[in-house]
Amino acid sequence: MRTWVKFCGCTSPDDVRAAADAGADAFGMIFARSPRRIALQAAEAIARRRDRLALEAVAVVADPSSGDLDAIRALFPDAWLQFSGNETPEFVSRWGGRVMKTIHVNPHDDAVALERSCREFPAARILFDTQFGARPGGSGRTFAWSSIGGIASQRDVIVAGGLNAENVGACVAGVRPFGVDVRSGIETAGRKDPAKMRAFVRAVREAAA
Repeated sequence: MRTWVKFCGCTSPDDVRAAADAGADAFGMIFARSPRRIALQAAEAIARRRDRLALEAVAVVADPSSGDLDAIRALFPDAWLQFSGNETPEFVSRWGGRVMKTIHVNPHDDAVALERSCREFPAARILFDTQFGARPGGSGRTFAWSSIGGIASQRDVIVAGGLNAENVGACVAGVRPFGVDVRSGIETAGRKDPAKMRAFVRAVREAAA
């Protein structure tokens, strides 16, 4: 099965073009607090230039208002909304079928606790990311992938947190997730690196084959 690949933290049309050229399936724009946070004006520039790119758009948000989401959907009507804050199941379900919910994994979480969290969002794709200290995500650290193996066999899950071209193959082979998500692992000095992007996709495809 083909593993879905999302390159997150894209902030310009050039980033999105590089993601397409590398063979990614989706690009992510972070509208929440992050070193790669994107303003609506910059997102509009991406929207104007992505027509011919066969990539899915993902908007990463954290505890957004309905107005925030309306503005994003006005630019990207087909975008997936990735909820990464403390959103309630009722709020997430209000935004239709193209939604993801981030579950932040800390060292004390076991498979039972993670499965319980997932059941609260039955219609969403689940994205697992590493929680490190006070940071809910974007830590650049991996978590124990074995804790989500059972969940990945039952529903679409996406793995994030500390992935790069060197370790993503082990993740794909061990978990067999629906998809993988990477930001810092495809960057050099804070900028998207086309060589690292291509290497990441190549590692995913080889492991999934």
